[in-house]
Amino acid sequence: MPEEQIPVSSLTQSTPRDATQPCCWVWVAVATPAHSSVSEPLSYVSPSALAPGTLVRVPLGRREVLGVVWEGPEGDAAPGLPQGVKARSIAGVLEGVAPLDARWRRLVAFTARYYQRALGEVALAALPPQLRDLTPEQMARRLKRKAGQSAKNAARQTDAAAAAPLKLTPQQREATDRIDADKGPFLLYGATGSGKTEVYLHAVQHALARDPHAQALVMVPEINLTPQLEQRFRARFAPLYGEDAVVSMHSGMTPAQRLKSWLAAHTGAARIVLGTRMAVFASLPHLALIVVDEEHDASYKQQEGARYSARDLAIWRGREHDAKVILGSATPSLESWHASRPPSKDDPQGGRYQRLDMPSRVGAAELPRVRIVDMGQQPRGAVFSPPLLQAITERVERGEQCLVLLNRRGFAPVLHCKECGWKSDCPHCSAHQVFHKIDRTLRCHHCGFTQRVPHACPSCGNVDIAPIGRGTEQLEEQLATLLRNVITPERRAARVARIDADTTKAKGALEEQLALVHSGEIDVLVGTQMIAKGHDFRRITLVAAVQPDGALFSSDFRAPERLFALLMQAAGRAGRDASYIAAQGDNAPEMWLQTWHPEHTLYAALRRHDFPRFAADQLQERVDAGLPPFAYQALVRADARTQEAAQAFLHDVSDAARAAQLPGLEHVFLFPPVPMAVQRVANVERAQMLIESTHRGALQHFLAAWQSVLHAARSDHKAVIRWLVDVDPQAI
Repeated sequence: MPEEQIPVSSLTQSTPRDATQPCCWVWVAVATPAHSSVSEPLSYVSPSALAPGTLVRVPLGRREVLGVVWEGPEGDAAPGLPQGVKARSIAGVLEGVAPLDARWRRLVAFTARYYQRALGEVALAALPPQLRDLTPEQMARRLKRKAGQSAKNAARQTDAAAAAPLKLTPQQREATDRIDADKGPFLLYGATGSGKTEVYLHAVQHALARDPHAQALVMVPEINLTPQLEQRFRARFAPLYGEDAVVSMHSGMTPAQRLKSWLAAHTGAARIVLGTRMAVFASLPHLALIVVDEEHDASYKQQEGARYSARDLAIWRGREHDAKVILGSATPSLESWHASRPPSKDDPQGGRYQRLDMPSRVGAAELPRVRIVDMGQQPRGAVFSPPLLQAITERVERGEQCLVLLNRRGFAPVLHCKECGWKSDCPHCSAHQVFHKIDRTLRCHHCGFTQRVPHACPSCGNVDIAPIGRGTEQLEEQLATLLRNVITPERRAARVARIDADTTKAKGALEEQLALVHSGEIDVLVGTQMIAKGHDFRRITLVAAVQPDGALFSSDFRAPERLFALLMQAAGRAGRDASYIAAQGDNAPEMWLQTWHPEHTLYAALRRHDFPRFAADQLQERVDAGLPPFAYQALVRADARTQEAAQAFLHDVSDAARAAQLPGLEHVFLFPPVPMAVQRVANVERAQMLIESTHRGALQHFLAAWQSVLHAARSDHKAVIRWLVDVDPQAI
């Protein structure tokens, strides 16, 4: 076994130490290779005892890396070293950074154990990247500069006035009163525009007022929602607690910004932390409240490395810190909805969450009226049905704004030759390259491979190659053409803009485009799901979804749930300002759906804005099929150079688990391996195997025991590049 992979009992020391110098054994969590089979902390020697949670620099192989001092074995006995092996010493301590507390370490340990990852991998991934690279000397200089800046900030008085809390509606008051009085966790089920953010603000204000050291964590699913939320929190709390009291944490920040925010939270200087899923691991020693906005969003599930669910870890962390947890959504996940079920005759105990209902919008605003267009009755090949186009035209002519949703970027999903059947397939993936007309490129959205659009069919030379399907680029172009003669009340031509991942790559681009929408300079906004949730567009009165049917027949049982949530969230962007709607006369806000399946039960529930009915139907289907939340799942995925090698690995580890009669096996069902939906990405074949159980504990015991089998089988399957375990997967 290589030096850097020797576990707690026997780590080597390449630098001899003075035998007369007193020293202590310390155990350090470091980021070991994912498939090294080393998941325990490694043992080192130190001139003095170090408290658990201390950040240290340690040698690992030929490198020097950051580590976290961890609890050692019972009694902290010296590990027995193999013959001829010497102990290695820590290289330095990051002085000035207080040790990470026991509750943070328990959070990391639970995450590693539950999601089947190495302890050091989770611990180090939870720390800012720059912290992992700084030497003790560099860290000392950074802290010295930070102390000087903090002193200047403290001396500088702010004369800004705190934004006055809005007067709460009766349902908001009832929700805040219950949050103050009860322990939770809470599911805040509120209609779009019902004022959930104001409830969050009041809950944070009460938590900080009760304790002068209290901290609050507020999470959002996507980076683009962070700036507007930060603006509201700063307006409310910066005048009360200082500019440094509110910080953000997300991957869009620079390494220096992330380190600054992390240190502010770790020292307690930051009272409020706003962030995406990574913020759930922020070191918050005085955590009193956690808010998870749009808790249903799949973005809270990490899809690389340790595949944790930030929403679920927020619940666990709230219990560990004795902090209140608020999950908020207009379309809660079915897991959270089921967990917040009220007591009934058949279920006197009910769920473990408390459900808070806010069914009405703030003020006199009404939810948009849903209109369903049967595309089977419209002109052949129409992208926009005549009634929808007429409705958009009338809204723009009155000075109102419209939003058009299509969750597919690019101009068209594929280019096609009618002569020979050629399609723009990616040479490295089992997927099509998407046609982007603006720069005349074909791009694979899986591996990133890009090439110029050919002048003729590469297969037969036919110059008549045509796009199939539609993306946001095409919708933007067609709408600009269709509305070219439409004049707004300002006597100017209608303006169409697009917001998706392609138009927001540049730093600050998203903020600039959203500012144009808010200022009224954009009349029709075309975009993907990134504009369908969380944004408070005051002048949008019409939302249209032009091609939503694809998810109705997906092989993923969660697809209908995600589609309903997306459409409900998109509908919620219309008619949010009651006073603006009243000024428009009798023109109520609308949500238009163009579909080939107008009688589908999902659309029927959406027409009534009836999430409880939709959720009840879906939960009954899940009960009948034995699916989550009434069962527990994990996926094991194997990546290899060939599909046969990937499936052979999964077959062998499945057979080995049965042969060894691993703990929990009698309560676990192993499905046969199958290719993934996109089975080849970047020339790597991917296969997966589903593991299911009605007992969460049995599944966890089985997965833990299975780890050694998976590691052992890797050496017999040289063609396998990697394997991973995904507990509670969100996509199958």
